[in-house]
Amino acid sequence: MLKIWGREDSLSVQKVMWCIRELGVTFEHIPAGRQYGLLDQDWYLRMNPNGTIPTIDDDGFTLWESNAIIKYLCAKYSPGDFSPLEPHEYADADRWMSWQGTELWPPMRQLLLGLVRTESDRRDQKRIAELVATVTKHWKVLNGRLERRQFIMGDRLTMVEFAFGAHVYRLFTYPIDRPELPHLAAWYNRLCERPHYNPRFTAGDVVTAAKP
Repeated sequence: MLKIWGREDSLSVQKVMWCIRELGVTFEHIPAGRQYGLLDQDWYLRMNPNGTIPTIDDDGFTLWESNAIIKYLCAKYSPGDFSPLEPHEYADADRWMSWQGTELWPPMRQLLLGLVRTESDRRDQKRIAELVATVTKHWKVLNGRLERRQFIMGDRLTMVEFAFGAHVYRLFTYPIDRPELPHLAAWYNRLCERPHYNPRFTAGDVVTAAKP
């Protein structure tokens, strides 16, 4: 049976949990990290020497790094659907997932730390405004990609959505000024219609809620 370690209020874990639930794979979830501990245990570090979450064990195959986990699970359990088979399409999907990890995730994480995990009277509003400007620039790129597309890769949900889903939830729930991003908002609303998506992004990192 597939096992996954991590806490469900972690964005990186949420990405993988949504993927698993969409795939319909039977799994065991073991809470780990922060209040749950375990990450400094020798047996855990043998699976994941970084001491981070999430980590999976799929019938003896262990893997860490959330996007790598998503790609693996989709390739194994949904080849040709969530995981594209055509090389050009797969490379395009992989490019967007890499972009999420290298360009979007770092400033979104800093925004999380500055806006959510810092007491209101200690927040650096100038820095927060700079981060909002940076992430807005990135979200505009994805908004452009989604013009005339139902999903990032076209007319079907793929592994790429799992990489971005928890991020865009926060974009539309954080109390920040957002420009009009109509294609992104329409895509987000389509994700919210999926039973395994929005209800699972409820704890830890959300300040307030508002639909686009």
